[in-house]
Amino acid sequence: MPKLYIGLMSGTSLDGIDAALVSIDNGQIELLNTASSAIPPSLHQELLALCHGCDNEIERLGAADRLLGAELAKSALTVCDGAGLSSAQICAIGSHGQTIRHRPPSTNQAEQTAFSLQIGDPNTVAELSGITTVSDFRRRDVAAGGQGAPLVPAFHAAAFAKAGTNRVIVNIGGMANITVLDSNGGISGFDTGPGNVLLDAWIQKNQRKPYDTNGQWAASGVAIPALIEHFLRDEYFSLQGPKSTGREKFNLQNLETILSGMPVAPPENVQHSLLQITAQSIAKAITQHAKDYKEIYICGGGAHNLSLMHALEEQLPSCTIHNTGYLGIEPDWVEAVAFAWLAHQALENSPGNVAAVTGAKGPRVLGTISPA
Repeated sequence: MPKLYIGLMSGTSLDGIDAALVSIDNGQIELLNTASSAIPPSLHQELLALCHGCDNEIERLGAADRLLGAELAKSALTVCDGAGLSSAQICAIGSHGQTIRHRPPSTNQAEQTAFSLQIGDPNTVAELSGITTVSDFRRRDVAAGGQGAPLVPAFHAAAFAKAGTNRVIVNIGGMANITVLDSNGGISGFDTGPGNVLLDAWIQKNQRKPYDTNGQWAASGVAIPALIEHFLRDEYFSLQGPKSTGREKFNLQNLETILSGMPVAPPENVQHSLLQITAQSIAKAITQHAKDYKEIYICGGGAHNLSLMHALEEQLPSCTIHNTGYLGIEPDWVEAVAFAWLAHQALENSPGNVAAVTGAKGPRVLGTISPA
C-alpha cells in the first residue's frame, strides 16, 4: 500500500504555509492534495523581526516557535480534511519550519560555529495534529560539515531525473537555487543568490503589496546598470559551490545602504534592476555549471513572475524553459512535496542530502522525529 505523508513549507519569502499531501509507493511520488494558509499578521511581523535581529530575542523566539507550531499543525489538518483523511492514516509530517538564521560554513569561520536555525515547534505540531512529525532537517548536514542547504536537489533527482537526459531544476523562492541533473545520474547544485526576497521587500516598502504580480511593476521600469553591477560584483557570485545564502546577506536594509550611495532613481527602476539581478545570477550559474544543458524547469513562486521568466529566456536563448508542471508537480508545491519526501527518507533511515551539493562529509539521514 502507498504510504501517505504531509510536507509543510514556510519559505524565505514568509508568504504563507504550504501543505502537500503526498503518496509514496516504491519510489513513485504522487501529489494528492494541497492547502495554503496565511501566517497571522502579528506572527508574520515577529518572524521577520527575528530574522533581522531584535531585542529580547530568546523570549520572543520561544513564543514564536510555539505559535508557528500551532499554525503548522492547523495546516496539516486542513490538507488532511480536504482529502477526507484522518490523522491516523498519515505516516508522518515533514516540516521545514521557518528559517530564523542561516550561518553556513565559510572560509572565515570555524566549522563548529556554523549553524542553521528553523523554528515551528515540532512537538506542538505532533501534539496538535496527532501525526508523527519530522523536522530540523538542516542541522545534521551542518554538523557533518555541510551548508545545510540546498536540500531539495536529492528530491529533485528522485522526482525529476530522467536517464539519458540532462536537466536543470531552478527553484525561485526567497532565495534561488539550481539542481543540475546529468544524464548519467550525477547531481550538483547550490544557491545562486536572491530569488524573490529583494523584489518582494522593495514592492512591500513602496507599494504596500506582498509581491509584484506577473512582474508588472518591474516591467514598467528600466535598468540601473550601476545597481546591477554592484550586486553582481559581490563575492558570493564568484564563489564555487557548495554554497548557500539567505536574508542575512540579501535584505532590504543592505539594498537601501547601496542605494544611498547612488543617484536617486524611480522605484520602478530599482524593481526592474532587482529582477535583472535575480535573472542574471541564475543564468550565470547555469551557463558556468551546465552550459550544454537545454532543458530548464522552474519551480517556486518566481515561476509566476512573467517578467522574470522573460528575462531568463533572454539570458538563456538556447534553452527551453518550462515550469515543473510539465514534469508532473506544479511549481508552487515542489518544496512542500520535497519535505514530505524527506520525512519518508528519515523514517526509512535513508539519506536526504547530496554531499556534493551541501559539502557534508557524506550522505546523512536528516531530521529529528517527534512521535505522535
